[in-house]
Amino acid sequence: MGDPNSESQSAAQPVTPQTSKRRPQKMLIAGIVVIAIGLVVVIAGFAKLLSGGVGTGIIICLLGIALVGLSFVGLPEAGPEPALGIGDRLSGIFFEPSRIFSSLRTNPGWLAPLLIIGILSAAYQAAFTQRLTAERIVNYTVDKMADTPFIPPEAVERAREQGLEQAKAPAQKVLNAVKTLVGVILATFFIAAIYLVALLAFGGKINYWQSVSVLAYAALPTAVITKVVSFVLLYLKSPDDIHPLLGQETLLQDNLGVLFEPRDHPVFFVIGTSIGILSFYKLWLIARGLHKGATKVSSSAAWGVAITLWVIGLLLVVSVTALFPSFVS
Repeated sequence: MGDPNSESQSAAQPVTPQTSKRRPQKMLIAGIVVIAIGLVVVIAGFAKLLSGGVGTGIIICLLGIALVGLSFVGLPEAGPEPALGIGDRLSGIFFEPSRIFSSLRTNPGWLAPLLIIGILSAAYQAAFTQRLTAERIVNYTVDKMADTPFIPPEAVERAREQGLEQAKAPAQKVLNAVKTLVGVILATFFIAAIYLVALLAFGGKINYWQSVSVLAYAALPTAVITKVVSFVLLYLKSPDDIHPLLGQETLLQDNLGVLFEPRDHPVFFVIGTSIGILSFYKLWLIARGLHKGATKVSSSAAWGVAITLWVIGLLLVVSVTALFPSFVS
């Protein structure tokens, strides 16, 4: 799909004088194709041929638009070092992340790790729904919506009916997987822009695709560990002991959230879940990646940006939890 990295390029490919102005041109074609697919899904949704197709098609179109726009964003200046292979990068990020991040400085790449994260997330979500049943998840979610003062009763019941109807549609599982995968990519694009601006404010120098690549590879180890362990726990634990909402992301409890009961202390529970082994591991990977994978970012600036944005993200989650505490109870 036009990975701006040249992960698939031959290591022997020569570096030309124009590489400093190179752009991910294949992304333009990929973006147009993705937009066309999204429009087809939207039309199928409007024609009642595909339940839930309108929303999914719009999300696909957004990805296509993003790819078209980002195809005009230049890549960083290429260096003399040959690009590492995809296999080396995917395995090396677990054992020698500094080397992998350093390779991303001149040969950025993001597609492979994001595909793995998206596929794992979609597979776990499908297994989670099958294990707990769609009826239980939809009913629980709608009941929590009814507890908020912002949604009228008739809208709640309409959401229940539509949710159950879509959950029973065979094509919905595929659409949910597509939305998960596309959501992972779009979220990474957006967050990478935030990191880029923050690093510039801290006096660093980073290319946008360096930012995307660092975030993609920094997220891979914790995503794989979290989903693999959650898959195992999903079938070891009784479905009755699994929270229909909180368990959709992970069942791994490696954080301080175990010290608080969500029903009694929702805010403290959310704060506790953010303080754990894997969360700090990911924070370290991001800081390390920004330092090694950017054009010029000091270690202190990398840590400053990583910690600052982590705190801001935590405050946003805490604010939402304070407004809607029933969803974590």
